[in-house]
Amino acid sequence: MSNNDWKSRLGVVFSTNPDFNYTTDEVEEATTLPPEKQNLRVWLDRNHRGGKTVTLIKGFVGTDDDLKELAKELKSRCGVGGSAKDGEIIVQGDHRERIMEILLAKGYRAKKAGGN
Repeated sequence: MSNNDWKSRLGVVFSTNPDFNYTTDEVEEATTLPPEKQNLRVWLDRNHRGGKTVTLIKGFVGTDDDLKELAKELKSRCGVGGSAKDGEIIVQGDHRERIMEILLAKGYRAKKAGGN
């Protein structure tokens, strides 16, 4: 038994059941949907941001690495900062039109929503 297996089993020391199958509560990381199956929404948001305007991209289904990669490209092509977490991409400023162009050119299904 490797060291990592041992650590994940802390709490079960011994079982008298010969058919016992130890399972962990690990959640599998979601696989990233292809761009044409993504259903993204582009929002303009000012709430809880100290009066600053940001563009939110919601609805991304996939791994954190793929989300961060898309966020990096959007921020770079808009020339601004931002972040990516919890399935959302935050881009500083109102860049809805530019982001829509970029997403549609990459094959994503995207719509403008809210904050018009």
